[in-house]
Amino acid sequence: MRTVVVLGGYGNFGRRIVQALAGDETYRIVVAGRNATKAQAIAREVGAHGIAIDTAAEELPEILRSLSADLLIHTAGPFQNQSYAVARACIDTGTHYIDLADGRAYVCGIRELDAQAQANAVLIVSGASSLPALSSAVVDKFSPQFSRMQELDVGISSGARPPGRATMDGVLAYVGRPFTQWRDGSWKTVHGWQDMRSQSYPRPVGTRWIANCDVPDLQLFPQRYATLERVTFRAGVGPKYSMLGLWIGSWLVRAGILRTLVPYVPRLHRAALALAPFGSRCSAMHVTIRGLNHNNVARSRSWYLIAENDHGPDIPCFPAIALARKILRGEIHSRGAMPCMGLLTVDEILGVGRDLYLRTEESEHELI
Repeated sequence: MRTVVVLGGYGNFGRRIVQALAGDETYRIVVAGRNATKAQAIAREVGAHGIAIDTAAEELPEILRSLSADLLIHTAGPFQNQSYAVARACIDTGTHYIDLADGRAYVCGIRELDAQAQANAVLIVSGASSLPALSSAVVDKFSPQFSRMQELDVGISSGARPPGRATMDGVLAYVGRPFTQWRDGSWKTVHGWQDMRSQSYPRPVGTRWIANCDVPDLQLFPQRYATLERVTFRAGVGPKYSMLGLWIGSWLVRAGILRTLVPYVPRLHRAALALAPFGSRCSAMHVTIRGLNHNNVARSRSWYLIAENDHGPDIPCFPAIALARKILRGEIHSRGAMPCMGLLTVDEILGVGRDLYLRTEESEHELI
């Protein structure tokens, strides 16, 4: 029986992953985190084992060896200020590793572990989430239709239901902060949660406001798809008053009036939870590719993912679940350390949520 350790297994994402994998009796699931009581409570619900593990503990390699861990799934964010201590412990013990990181530097920097991971025949994968796993899978699906991809625009709009505290910490950390985007073939500085614009999604989502966010895709996609001249990513939340508040906050940070919005996360999270029942229960994601088709005609291809009934927050877990199953079945032979790109197809990822209220739509237009 293969052993899977889910680090942060009682959090928003970790709990969903534990519940998905616990349905397969060929795996032994270990729910882990700093709080042993919470870990054991979730473990009892699904017939797993719960233990306390501190990501910073020096004895982490010994713990993994004692568990005979085959795979560790790291969901204990935020990842923006974390080291690679957990991934290094997995390499040392021959344990495959997956995380749901969305921090740009963290996901892009995972390649520094590549040589060591290959030497120990271990697979270390960062960013097994909506970005860059699902977004890159969509681009890989449609890229053969283009002779030259020139622009890539990606965006996500969540419903009124807020993400977990750790996710909100990570998102608000770069409100008003400068970062770079690939625009017109060079790196340009933009600021978090600015350049706000409206984005139309299929019904029942409709028009949503989205703004600049710093994500791994901004750095990874110009490297992966060499012909791209422009890569943008924006995100937003359903309630327009929340977007207005974030936009105002971004200017306060940019002007130096506030250092960061992170200290306000506990209050903002409580407020968002209280208001969620009165807002939209729909989330959406889009990926739009613009470029030349094989007849040298300028075309635009858009892919949309619509989630209803508050099922949007489940989507970031899908790539990690799908990848874990493939690794445990012995279907992935790659070894080394890498961002989560090229390992999963769109169908494999969305197949995890086949019982949820999800659907995709596509559109294509000739550009004049």
